[in-house]
Amino acid sequence: MDFGKAFSFVFEDEDWIKKVGIGALLSLTIIGLIPVLGWGLEITKRVIKKEEEVLPDWDDFGGYITRGFLTFVVAFVYTLPVTLVSGCGSGLTAAASSYGEDALYTAAGIVTACLSCLTFIYSIAAYMVLPAAIANYAATDEFGAAFKFGEIFKMVKENLGTYGMVLLGGIVASLVSGVGVIACGIGIFITMAYAMAINGHLWGQAYDVSKSASPVDPAEPLPAAD
Repeated sequence: MDFGKAFSFVFEDEDWIKKVGIGALLSLTIIGLIPVLGWGLEITKRVIKKEEEVLPDWDDFGGYITRGFLTFVVAFVYTLPVTLVSGCGSGLTAAASSYGEDALYTAAGIVTACLSCLTFIYSIAAYMVLPAAIANYAATDEFGAAFKFGEIFKMVKENLGTYGMVLLGGIVASLVSGVGVIACGIGIFITMAYAMAINGHLWGQAYDVSKSASPVDPAEPLPAAD
């Protein structure tokens, strides 16, 4: 994987200010993040297809809304267990507090701490698998491809180092996005669009690596040695 390329490819496009700027404006609202997700998915697709112009324009806005919403659904499904477990932990703590019993509150705290550990572990796993699921959708244009769990888990299992780099890149992209908070609160929207572009590029690269690294089918005869 070309880790640095994911951070630099945006600036190789002569219209990057306009393209990222539109994404930045859309990021001003929660609803606007949906087409930005679709725009990021298009980046993933172009990386996989090895297209020359990787940074897309906004001429397919309706398509970005549709695919962005479907990408959101994929992310929601894969991270749903985290939401449910976190909600159970919070509910258990609140219930224990309402009774005012120290022993019950302590027990609830221990259970909540255990649930938090499980949530943390699952979160790491989910955020390594999710890029593979999204890229599988981008590559095939089939929403159901994001839920081919056997195929997706195999991709990640056989390329743990690659998807570990994607996870690291996502963390760095989030830090880049956070820098926008310092820029008077306005820069965050610009850096959010940039972070989406970074992630989209990394997802496409990881998909290519995982597919090119597929083991040779043992049923397929090997070429004869000279």
